[in-house]
Amino acid sequence: MSARAQRQPLPNPTRSSLDFGGAGRVCLGRIVGAKGLKGELRVRAYTTRARDIAAYGPVEDETGQRSFALSVVSETEGGAVVRLKGVTDRTAAEKLKGMALYVPRERLPPLPEGEYYQGDLIGLDAVDESGRGLGRVRAIRDYGAGAILEIEGGLWPAGAVATVDLRAGKKVLTQPAELIAHNEKGKH
Repeated sequence: MSARAQRQPLPNPTRSSLDFGGAGRVCLGRIVGAKGLKGELRVRAYTTRARDIAAYGPVEDETGQRSFALSVVSETEGGAVVRLKGVTDRTAAEKLKGMALYVPRERLPPLPEGEYYQGDLIGLDAVDESGRGLGRVRAIRDYGAGAILEIEGGLWPAGAVATVDLRAGKKVLTQPAELIAHNEKGKH
């Protein structure tokens, strides 16, 4: 997910599983492992530029119970090497593997008209180009081959999003015929 808006929605949330934390929180990345002996962590960043994961202030864990000041040591392909305040050795860093890093939604910058954050899609009603209801967006997933929208009526490639109307609470999806047939087959 990109913490910044995308003109083409959901083009590359290069991430294993995106969720937006509910309660007005946005997931900016996920710790994928330790690096070195001094507590540095490898993070898969969901921001447009990996270094921007530190641009929104302290990050929180999934529960919101723990907060960490984060600084970027270096950028890597698909992420960053970071330091979290209080994590000083490899053992402590390894215990954090898999932890998602969240910030409150209000820390993100406002967007121009017609742009939105990927998390804004969660909970929207999805309709096809004819206006037929497809279900509500439950989640956005990416297991490595591209983002997928999890909708009550089936799975849809993120590239199928044609338009988004946040005020009306819906988005219009277009989809290749073979995927429509697959989703329809699953309903029977």
